[in-house]
Amino acid sequence: MSYMIPRRTITAALAALVLMGGAAPGIAQDKAGLRYDEIPSGAYAVVAEVRAKPGMEDALREATLPLVPQVRSEPNNLLYFLHENREAPGHFIFYEIFASRADFEAHNATPHVQTWFARLPELADGGVTVLRMKPLGNSATFSP
Repeated sequence: MSYMIPRRTITAALAALVLMGGAAPGIAQDKAGLRYDEIPSGAYAVVAEVRAKPGMEDALREATLPLVPQVRSEPNNLLYFLHENREAPGHFIFYEIFASRADFEAHNATPHVQTWFARLPELADGGVTVLRMKPLGNSATFSP
């Protein structure tokens, strides 16, 4: 039996592979060889979002981009991606995985994150919305 895979699905999969394959020059490198099945069962994932005030999209982007290499360099950060909504510039989504909840809390206490939080009243429409997630589907947390 053959299956037709929509072109959008293939394109999205290839884009994900490129993103996971390595970072652009000048940006902190991905964790060496981290694989899904090596994410510890106690890992702590976060999906967070923040929206810029009208007219502050560029300023929030400029304040936020430096977090990428800084957070990726934190010792117990396993994965950190910053995304911006293509249809709504200034709407940012973070996807983060830390080794533990304590590591996530320590991340929030770092000087670079505290400096960023201090700028939010000027730049963001409201605060940061945070979803605290438990990774599923890797062999450390799920067995079929």
